[in-house]
Amino acid sequence: QVQLVESGGGLVQAGGSLRLSCAASGRTFSISTMGWFRQAHGKEREFVAANSWYTGSTNYADSVKGRFTISRDNAKNTVYLQMNNLKPEDTAVYYCAARFGGNEYQYWGQGTQVTVSS
Repeated sequence: QVQLVESGGGLVQAGGSLRLSCAASGRTFSISTMGWFRQAHGKEREFVAANSWYTGSTNYADSVKGRFTISRDNAKNTVYLQMNNLKPEDTAVYYCAARFGGNEYQYWGQGTQVTVSS
C-alpha cells in the first residue's frame, strides 16, 4: 500500500504561480511512476504530468508544457508540481497518483483545489 498526501493548492491570479507537493509513504520502494492529474468541475479527470522513478523521465500534457514542471525529492519521497503562468482554465482539483507498474495508477491522493482568477 502507498499513501499519498497533497498540499499546496490555493487561489492565485492569472499569471501567478503555485507549487503542489505530494508526499508518499508506505511501499514507496515499489513505485515506478508518479503523476499529477486534474479534474475541473463538470469535466473528466485528465492527465497533467508524470515522472518515472526508474529513469527520471518526465512527460506532460500539451496544455501545460512549458508552464508546469514535475520534479522529485528522493530523500523525502515527495513529488512536486511547479505551476507557472497559471490560467483560469487550470482551475481544478489536482490529484497525485502512483503506480507500481503497467499503465494503471493504483494509488491516489485526496486532491487539492487550485483556483485561478482572471
